[in-house]
Amino acid sequence: MVGATGGTGVHAPARVVVVGGSNVDVLARPRVAALPATSNPGEVTVTAGGVGRNIAENLARLGTTVRLVSVVGSDFHGDLVLEATGDAGVDVDLVRRGLTPTGTYVALLDAEGELVSAVSDMAATASLGEADVQLAGEAIAAADLVVLDGNLPTDALVAAWESAVAAGVGVVLDPVSVPKAAAIRHLLGQERPLALLSAGSTELDALALDGGSLLDRGVSVLWERAGAAGSLLRTHQESVELTSLPATVADVTGAGDAMLAAYCHAVLGGSTPAEAARYGHAAAALTVGSRHTVRPDLTDATVRSLL
Repeated sequence: MVGATGGTGVHAPARVVVVGGSNVDVLARPRVAALPATSNPGEVTVTAGGVGRNIAENLARLGTTVRLVSVVGSDFHGDLVLEATGDAGVDVDLVRRGLTPTGTYVALLDAEGELVSAVSDMAATASLGEADVQLAGEAIAAADLVVLDGNLPTDALVAAWESAVAAGVGVVLDPVSVPKAAAIRHLLGQERPLALLSAGSTELDALALDGGSLLDRGVSVLWERAGAAGSLLRTHQESVELTSLPATVADVTGAGDAMLAAYCHAVLGGSTPAEAARYGHAAAALTVGSRHTVRPDLTDATVRSLL
């Protein structure tokens, strides 16, 4: 496994560069319906996570070459994240090891695997800056797509976005949450086009300005995800409603990350946006059926088997 403390020399261009957060996921799930204000028997898992990192791992498992630009701490959790991500096939040479502890996402699930509540400590990701993006400049310029995680600090987000646009590389954005979407809504515009903007309805509402269409602000494809209710894909030419595929839910964590990664993988393989979105739904169905944030047996063949 290649760490972030030194390079490996010459790299073949990655088709996708993901700039975003890396952390450990601590997931707690009771064995039966939990009682409030007391300890409940259950299981706790600690795995590599983070929106950007999850997207990168899903892409690698599907067969797309991918490099990750991120920050982890110089601690045990940082070791865990780098080893798991590198072993999955992601190039992690552009992941910096900093002094801030590796980020942590702690989630409480119910007995059916649905999210009850979560706490996220993303201080390490908050330390990712323009200098990290500049070091990744050649990789960004050589990519086919750049995926941006809304957890990024604004200066790093803008630097990566504008670097990709200047190189003629398509940009994909997941704003992640309502507060983070609201914080970056002023950045959307024709000068910073997006190949894809993908989020839930509340995040998309937070990105809107004066009720105007996001498609008129430089967004080529707008993908509104609604979990089990499906999704709505919109372009200037069409509007397509998609249904979710049947799945037995084991854990919903990471489903959206798998969905977005699968869309990017399919588009790079020549699929239309609607075809890529259907492929994304299949990847999400496989992911929620697993207790892993990123399903370790995820492949292009397993996704296509559901279509």
